[in-house]
Amino acid sequence: MHPQRWHGHVTTRTMAALVGCTALVLTLTGTASAQADTSDPARQTLGAKDGWGSYGSGTTGGAAADTDHVYTVTTWAGFKAALAAGGSAPKIIKVKGTIDAVSEGCDALAVPGYDFDAYLAKYAPEKWGLDTDLSAEPDDSPEGLRRASADNQDQQIKANVPANTTIIGVGRNAGFKGASLQIKAVDNVIVRNLTFESPVDCFPQWDPTDTSTGAWNSEYDTAVVYGSTHVWLDHNTFTDGSHPDSKAPTYFGTLYQQHDGELDIVRGSNYVTASWNAFADHDKTLMIGNSDSESTAAGDRGKLKVTLHHNLFRNLVERAPRVRFGQVDVYNNHFVAGQDYVYSFGIGKESQLVAEHNAFTLPAGISPAKILKKWMDSPLTAADNRVNGKVVDLIAVHNAEIPGEMLRSDGDWTPTLRTKIDSTKAVPAVVDHRAGAGRIC
Repeated sequence: MHPQRWHGHVTTRTMAALVGCTALVLTLTGTASAQADTSDPARQTLGAKDGWGSYGSGTTGGAAADTDHVYTVTTWAGFKAALAAGGSAPKIIKVKGTIDAVSEGCDALAVPGYDFDAYLAKYAPEKWGLDTDLSAEPDDSPEGLRRASADNQDQQIKANVPANTTIIGVGRNAGFKGASLQIKAVDNVIVRNLTFESPVDCFPQWDPTDTSTGAWNSEYDTAVVYGSTHVWLDHNTFTDGSHPDSKAPTYFGTLYQQHDGELDIVRGSNYVTASWNAFADHDKTLMIGNSDSESTAAGDRGKLKVTLHHNLFRNLVERAPRVRFGQVDVYNNHFVAGQDYVYSFGIGKESQLVAEHNAFTLPAGISPAKILKKWMDSPLTAADNRVNGKVVDLIAVHNAEIPGEMLRSDGDWTPTLRTKIDSTKAVPAVVDHRAGAGRIC
């Protein structure tokens, strides 16, 4: 078997978390008063009116856990065991250090007989063409062996989070590499103070029929909220880390894409707040609603209510977020674009986006007209946003410069679940100083 290009073995480099607040010091006692002690970040709950996650019953995670359901983990196996222990009883999982979900490297996940060079040789466009996908390839073919290897990775790196759980990093340098956190069909989950280095798909699939030239398609979002309710993601850092797309090779003239999304909120999920996170150095970043299909829409309409506030979006390409169906409130975030920037807000099917009091820092030559991207006709509200320090009407500038994608203003709902709204002028300093892992005060 030929070693995988570029990704090979996920490095054991310790990820440096962002500096800022004093590192967390977590203590554990067994008294009832300690369980209700909000001075311990592991037992803190989402505050009242803090976004959609606070709606109704609110989001408390594992704050009520007894001492038998508080775990400190340092390995991937230990983390998975803690998730499985105790069912849906309230639990707190404290993550200490950086846990690598693929510590033995990609080659350890490949099935016998898988060979990347053989895969490239068989499916090269000049030989295979661009008209037939690989879905019918038999199990003993290069594609069949790739599928089996991909199944091994799927089972290895996905971690299913049960209801009533808090997962929190200890100190500044806690987090995961190569993991895919699955918050699926559960209620009441908190994830805080963790640095996530995006999983690298060891076995991307070549699809000759994807676009006119074919494309490599990868799996594994860093975190997925799928059919779940009352979720709070706070003070986390999401990054491609040591494996940015800029280091990826090309095969068949196309980028060998090994990343999917950093955070997806899909399939009827509802009442989610993402606050004070840092999303950095990634392409397709944050998707709310994953399909325009009518079968998916039936489960998404009236749901996908999400609040994003005080997050730092730095050096991203697109989807920050792309929205379908949901009432999504995006306020007091800072968007710092790089030269590869495509857009921030994707206006999708039946979306109801309110984007207010945000700050954008764009490099020279990139117009504010690119901040909004129309995928389908849906009204939105975009008020009091600043670009490079100046107030800009994002809808007006978009419609003036991209008249073929006219957007409608004035959505039909007004957010009420907000904490203190910072002055838009102050947002860059406030968010840059406090967002991300290692900065819980």
